[in-house]
Amino acid sequence: MSYVDKYRQYLEESTSLAAYSKKEGKAPVFAYTSNLDVVLVWDSKIYNEILDTYLKEEPYVKEGDVMDTLEDFARISSFYLMQGLGGNFDITDIAVCDYLNEMFVSEFALGGTCAQAAAAIGTMGFPVNVHLTDACRKVSEMMDHEGTTIIEGNKKVPIMKGTSMEEPVYHFILQFNKGDRIRILGREIEIPLSNRLILFYDTVHKEVPIKKEFLDYWNQEEQSPSSYLISGFDAIIDSGIMEKRLQELKPHLETMRKKHPETVIYFEGAFYMNPKVKEQASDTFGRYAHIIGMNEEELEQQAKRFGYEIDTQTIEDVLKGLEVILSKYPVKGIILHTKDYAMYYGDELKGVDIEKGLTMGNIMSATRARIGRYGNPQECEETLSLALSQRGLQFAEAAMQQDSERTIKVVPSRYLEHPKYTIGLGDTFTAGVHTCFIQRK
Repeated sequence: MSYVDKYRQYLEESTSLAAYSKKEGKAPVFAYTSNLDVVLVWDSKIYNEILDTYLKEEPYVKEGDVMDTLEDFARISSFYLMQGLGGNFDITDIAVCDYLNEMFVSEFALGGTCAQAAAAIGTMGFPVNVHLTDACRKVSEMMDHEGTTIIEGNKKVPIMKGTSMEEPVYHFILQFNKGDRIRILGREIEIPLSNRLILFYDTVHKEVPIKKEFLDYWNQEEQSPSSYLISGFDAIIDSGIMEKRLQELKPHLETMRKKHPETVIYFEGAFYMNPKVKEQASDTFGRYAHIIGMNEEELEQQAKRFGYEIDTQTIEDVLKGLEVILSKYPVKGIILHTKDYAMYYGDELKGVDIEKGLTMGNIMSATRARIGRYGNPQECEETLSLALSQRGLQFAEAAMQQDSERTIKVVPSRYLEHPKYTIGLGDTFTAGVHTCFIQRK
């Protein structure tokens, strides 16, 4: 049995589903963070000049690493580029930010899983309610679509009604390209995969303030959202601050589970700057979520936390890792998103076509990778010309041969060897998944 391509079918259905969602007010809620990204336009020549000047030792990274100096930037960033890995790090000195801004050409983009997912789903015509931590004019403008709302007082209002006059919260993004060569202490190394580093010069997201009016609105609202996205705590370093946020959110999430039983609660993982904070977030949100979303790196990390080393190149090991995580959290299932395929592993979700969600996530993220922005339905249709990933097809066929009591759905991605954009692909994927939780009555 081989994979049946339903991309066009699901994409065509999405237009009428978006119209239904607006008419009936059945929409997702995305929370909790937003910021303004400063995207450094990649130039390997400039990056190598930085390494030639500031890389003084063999690249390495230690737990709790921050970028106090340009030497730290060179050491830490080169370690990740050598392996094609993505990651998040703090910059503690504004001089490092200023230097990077001077060296690279830069452009603005949205930051935060909540904000990026909202912009992506809004571009496809779907309504969404959001919780923002940075509501500056630039951020709000980039998210401004018909049906995108925030909570002001005790009601939903269009996002531009809540624009703040405060300065933006900046994050620096360094995306790099597969195949480019970097100089490490005199020797050349080829970057194995395109990816990105996120560098924070930001105090707001060390605490992630949650708006009480947002919590109160959804605690009292009678109409259930189709889904509720939990994300945005990855920049918190202090475990005490994380514990305060969890104590603040637990009563709210308990209310959401009881008051809105049809709402799918979805916890999206991330690269956390403090592993202890990641454990706190996973252990708490894992008790309230129906679904956990993650990428391959996060799967490996979580499996390792529970004592298992896995090889994500084989479906048997991937399933073993997912089963280990499912045994630790009372969730319905896990969604794994990779450059080659998307997978759902877990219990059957009543009334939810999870294959549709995986497919929409793939096509929306592939479109962003292809054109460098959130795609509309027409631009997503143009992405259908891309071939399906061969590795993804192999995983899809292998999944069909598994003898498991769990539901296993694998959708191969539309594959790009050299994406135009690597920022926010996972967040865009997450937005696409949430379209399948909008149920027609």
